[in-house]
Amino acid sequence: MFNLVIIDAIDITRNGLIAGFIIGIIAPILGSVVVIRRLSFIADTLSHFSLAGVTIGVFLAQLLKLPFTSATLFAIVFSIVCTILIDKFRNFYKNYKELSMPIILSFGVALSGIFIRLAKEFNTSMILYGNIYAVSNEHLIQFIVIGIAVVGIAIFFHRPILTMCFDETFAKVSGINTRVYSMLITVMLAIVISIFIEIIGVLLVSGLLIIPVATSIPIGKSFKNTILYSILFSEFSIFAGFIISSEFDMPTGSTIVLIGVIVLVIVRIFVNVRNKLINRLNNLKDIT
Repeated sequence: MFNLVIIDAIDITRNGLIAGFIIGIIAPILGSVVVIRRLSFIADTLSHFSLAGVTIGVFLAQLLKLPFTSATLFAIVFSIVCTILIDKFRNFYKNYKELSMPIILSFGVALSGIFIRLAKEFNTSMILYGNIYAVSNEHLIQFIVIGIAVVGIAIFFHRPILTMCFDETFAKVSGINTRVYSMLITVMLAIVISIFIEIIGVLLVSGLLIIPVATSIPIGKSFKNTILYSILFSEFSIFAGFIISSEFDMPTGSTIVLIGVIVLVIVRIFVNVRNKLINRLNNLKDIT
């Protein structure tokens, strides 16, 4: 019995580490595109709407007395529905496109509140703040498949995606179907956010996408360098958060994001000090 407990603990830790490593790669890749396209708020919208999918999935499983249900599957479906609704509202409010996301986010939060109340034995803390130890073998396979898909799409379609991100008008003139690629990015983001929820939590998932990229922008001399730095910062935050949260019994997602913010502040201070030193050296050269 004791040996079985040890084996289960090793499997859980291993799954969490592998999933964390995969997240550390795919989050900055998608986060870079989100930041460039100025769609940072869409990550919050998708995560909150996918929470509605999770709560409805749990409620239906209890209501129909199903032996099992995939909360992740419900989250993915609702996230994709969210992308469609955002697109419809953006077309409806052509002069006020930014209204679409607050409307959908509020709708998702309202649904979540109702079904959290209706569902019994719902682990609100884990969904909101995440738990890296919740990664089962099935979830790990999902992470691996999604990770390969995101990296593959980023490699094979990086030229049209980058062109669209930096200059959508030029992309249209060049014959790139911007609507298709825009939908592809949003659907990928929806799926990734849905599988992130169990580890990072609904409230913090957008932080893992945005913070490493925001940290890398001041020191990245090119888009490629920015992504590479983002991956390094993301991996550091995840593994440091994994160790600290397990050592001090803290929420995994909160710890990871907190470390990410601390790293951002340190890098920002370093850049400011470096720039001041460079300016002083340049002034001394001008004087002499």
